[in-house]
Amino acid sequence: MAPSLPGLTRSGDDDQRTRQIVEVLVEAFGELMDADADAFRTKFRKMAADPFAFYRGSAPLFYADMATFEDRWSDERTSRVWIQGDLHAENFGTYMDSAGRIVFDVNDFDEAYLGHVSWDLRRFAASFALLAWRKALGDDVIGDLLGTYLTAYLDQVEAFTHSDEDRSFALTAATTEGAVRDVILETTARTRLGLLERMTVVEGFRRRFADRPRNRRLDDAERDRVLAALERYRETVPKGQRRREVTYDVKDVIGTGGFGIGSAGLPAYNVLLEGYDQALENDVVLSLKQGNVPAPSRVVTDPEIRSYFENEGHRTALSQRALQANTSQFLGYTEIDGRGFVVAELSPYELDLDWEDLTEPEEIEPVMAQLGRATAKLHCVGDADSDHTLVPFQTEEAITGLLADRREEFVSDMVEFARSYALRTQEDHRLFVNAFRAGQIPGISSSGSHPLPGD
Repeated sequence: MAPSLPGLTRSGDDDQRTRQIVEVLVEAFGELMDADADAFRTKFRKMAADPFAFYRGSAPLFYADMATFEDRWSDERTSRVWIQGDLHAENFGTYMDSAGRIVFDVNDFDEAYLGHVSWDLRRFAASFALLAWRKALGDDVIGDLLGTYLTAYLDQVEAFTHSDEDRSFALTAATTEGAVRDVILETTARTRLGLLERMTVVEGFRRRFADRPRNRRLDDAERDRVLAALERYRETVPKGQRRREVTYDVKDVIGTGGFGIGSAGLPAYNVLLEGYDQALENDVVLSLKQGNVPAPSRVVTDPEIRSYFENEGHRTALSQRALQANTSQFLGYTEIDGRGFVVAELSPYELDLDWEDLTEPEEIEPVMAQLGRATAKLHCVGDADSDHTLVPFQTEEAITGLLADRREEFVSDMVEFARSYALRTQEDHRLFVNAFRAGQIPGISSSGSHPLPGD
């Protein structure tokens, strides 16, 4: 039986848990909320949609719970593994790696840090339980599908102990099936020109960003700061990956907003570069997005880890390089006004796995197996074989050594955790919505700043 989760098995005090939810969100996002209350009002409305949306946007609450949760699948080594940090069912998709392959993998590293390897597995398992509940799948079916994911994960981890292929391992069209292979094939049909046509216009034979509500033109001083940051970024791209045929000549710069539920309020810029030649069809769009404090770092207090990173942009870029191994040739970082920014190409070759039409267990099962394999690669690639010194051991050996002959017990424990924490999240979602509606989140009124007619 899994240890009790905070507030789940007690008769409970809804007011106490509500206060904890609000305090955790304010501590994690308070500075950004003060800077852009409207962005967080939008974020919170999206989180209010259903328990899964709330779970996606509340990673700091998950880690606040993990800080008081007895993790019996953790030892000296498996508590110091490079983790994705916010591993949920919708954080998988495609990208083009440095070798030009379309790869299916984890595709979000904003929360990446070092922590317990089980945290990623627990967070994913609970997210899938919430997603599957939304599809009205039964508890037994959810347990079986999570068993498929965890077994595939453990099998792949064990396979890595017998080979040195973790850094070359990739899920491609040749090694996948079902919905995962479909999204890879769909990605191959996308083009850089298609992305440019969605984001830019051509005037007088020169391309620039389109004028849209989310885009903001910069004054000369801010533009100069961004261009100076771009020059600093170029030095962070590994020399062996830098594309010589890209001139890095800037055609246009705009300010834009944060992206998705997880990045509300984070300042960002888009930069349009001269592409692989002077033709207008292959210009490159770079995203410069301010890095945020990763949720796991709020409970992992090791100063050696914290001091390893220059800023949150550096941490995000280094994490992605560690966890993906063969990253895009444009990935790097910089600093603007003392804050770290991660820099990456806005690539047309990125497509999220779409769960909408995955409704039946027989369709979902092969997907879960492939997500398990992708998660195993994620954990095992960012270890002693990487170009950093934070994980000085083989992760696959640490995991297999800890579990030994307790695989079935481990799988059962993770499935039970998923069930329990999904129930906890459903209750937390209700408490969050009530608190938001009642105006209990400081600085963020659910009604917004615009009065109703007649007020």
